[in-house]
Amino acid sequence: MNTIKSIAVSAVRISAGAIFFLNFLAACSALPAPPVHPVVYDFGPGASRVAAQGAALAPQRAPLVLADVESPGLPEGSTALNYRLGYDDAQQLRAYQRARWSQPPGQLVQQSVAVELSAERAVLGYRAAREAAREGNGGLLVLRLELEEFSQVFSSASQSEGVLRLRATLAEPTPQGERLRAQRVFEARQPAPSADAAGGSAALAQAARQVARDVRAWVNQTAP
Repeated sequence: MNTIKSIAVSAVRISAGAIFFLNFLAACSALPAPPVHPVVYDFGPGASRVAAQGAALAPQRAPLVLADVESPGLPEGSTALNYRLGYDDAQQLRAYQRARWSQPPGQLVQQSVAVELSAERAVLGYRAAREAAREGNGGLLVLRLELEEFSQVFSSASQSEGVLRLRATLAEPTPQGERLRAQRVFEARQPAPSADAAGGSAALAQAARQVARDVRAWVNQTAP
């Protein structure tokens, strides 16, 4: 009789222990998962090193004022890495949830263009331009850039390309306001090496470098 009673008590203890263990596991599974930090991309370090080497050798051209790049199609300050599904509502701009740019795309494109231009001429911001105007160094031209498209466009689930479209305006400040000198739209399309955020960021970085070179050649022809 005592043996049967001991077995029953042990069974109750085991059941209670099992229930406690299961409750413990359930509580652990209910804890919030640690946040997943997005992968951060930029255009890489190579372009600035190449431009710095070229600046020491290239003849200097007239200084140029580079205005901040405007991105009317993007929320202000957004660092989202965007894509479009060309085969499924291409007008919808989507954003990767676990990837982003290190800075807003307009700032990255502006840096890329500035690096190219600075290989042959001084690139000034508005503060430096105002100081030059106060010192009587007139004749500075202003380059304004508007980022119209900057996204990874998928033609299928496995094929995509980085698409960058940039409107460039070269103007001459006058007492009556800015006088238009030239305007042009630049577009670059670069195939993405993979159908994901890493491939899209690489393709867009390459497209930005291509457009920066094209803008530099155009500015040199327009404002030698």
